[in-house]
Amino acid sequence: MAASLPAAPGTYVLRLRLDHPAQVRVGALGRGAFPAGWYLYVGSARGPGGLAARVGRHRQGGRRRHWHLDYLRPAMALTAVWWGLGEARRECAWARALGARPGALAPLPGFGASDCDCLTHLWWFETEPARLAAAPHQWLAA
Repeated sequence: MAASLPAAPGTYVLRLRLDHPAQVRVGALGRGAFPAGWYLYVGSARGPGGLAARVGRHRQGGRRRHWHLDYLRPAMALTAVWWGLGEARRECAWARALGARPGALAPLPGFGASDCDCLTHLWWFETEPARLAAAPHQWLAA
């Protein structure tokens, strides 16, 4: 999948599925209870390799845990990626838009949001969430 993403900077949303509830320790955030269901995680990719590199790392899971998602990702199935290109900092706006959706819950406050004042960048949904209509410009099924 990552080979289909551009090696350019951008913002992305990972749509993930967790089949069974999990208790996971997420770095300094501590232990969180993650219910089975659907998750949307918002991130940005501005480093070398852009979206292709960052999403590729999340897809395969790094040995070294650097981001909060690295702790949780091994328990989840990546089902789709939505993204928009560019240097614009859209991560927080997209996270707020997801949190405003009906049924959105923050399973572990602060997740993915250690460098901003957002409640979270990871949202849980009981049923499969529809693609963001207004934000990401591209979509790729896993």
